[in-house]
Amino acid sequence: MTKPDFATYFLEGIHNFNSRKFWEAHESWETLWLEAESDLEQFLQGLIQIAAAYHHVQRGTYRGAPRLFAAGLKRLEAFPLVHCGLDRTKVDAAARRHAEWLKSAPKEPLAAGEYPKLHVPDEAAVAPTRLQW
Repeated sequence: MTKPDFATYFLEGIHNFNSRKFWEAHESWETLWLEAESDLEQFLQGLIQIAAAYHHVQRGTYRGAPRLFAAGLKRLEAFPLVHCGLDRTKVDAAARRHAEWLKSAPKEPLAAGEYPKLHVPDEAAVAPTRLQW
C-alpha cells in the first residue's frame, strides 16, 4: 500500500484553511495524519486541532474551541514556525489571541477578515523530511 502524496493533501489543507473551509482542511490533513510516522504525526495533529477550533468558532459553537486551540498550539510548539515549507507564524499568534477572546464569552462572531491564513513561501519546498514520511 502506498502512502498518499504529501504535497497534494498538505497544500489542499492549506488552501481549505485559507478559504475558511476548516472542516475540509481538517479532512485533508487527517488523510496524511493517518499515515504519518515519527513527529510528523504530532505536527499534523496540531494543525488539525487548530482547524477544528476555527471550525467551532466559525459555527458559533465556542465551547470546544479553547481546548482545541490549547491542544493544537501545545503540539505545534515543538516545531519551528516554518516547518515542511509552511509558515504558521500568523496562525499561531491568531490562535493565541482568539483563545483569549473566547474567554470573554463573545456575543458577536469573528469577522471574516479576522481569520488567519497560513503562508507557504515556496510550494516546491512543501515536504517532510525523508525520516518523517
